[in-house]
Amino acid sequence: MGYYKHHVFFCTNKREPDENGKTRPCCADKNAVAMRDHAKKSVKKAGLAGQGAVRINNAGCLDRCEEGPCIVIYPEETWYTYVDENDIDEIVESHLKNGQVVERLKI
Repeated sequence: MGYYKHHVFFCTNKREPDENGKTRPCCADKNAVAMRDHAKKSVKKAGLAGQGAVRINNAGCLDRCEEGPCIVIYPEETWYTYVDENDIDEIVESHLKNGQVVERLKI
């Protein structure tokens, strides 16, 4: 087993406008930092945080922002999108706690 059972990376990238003033979608505009913070609190509250368990981290651009705000969970390489805290809670409960992929949120 690796250092963590699950390592969760939240894209929190903020894209700047290009030279024409256009901005591609980015996770930061979809409340990614707040959702990451919520996930950290939920994982700690569930007793899942720490070595041998779950780690929640920021990530730079994961280059899937057009598909909605995204996270990836390793070592499974499972990609998710989310809308709100309820989606994050479902990922924590189903995937991180019980090992069940949340099919409806998979990218």
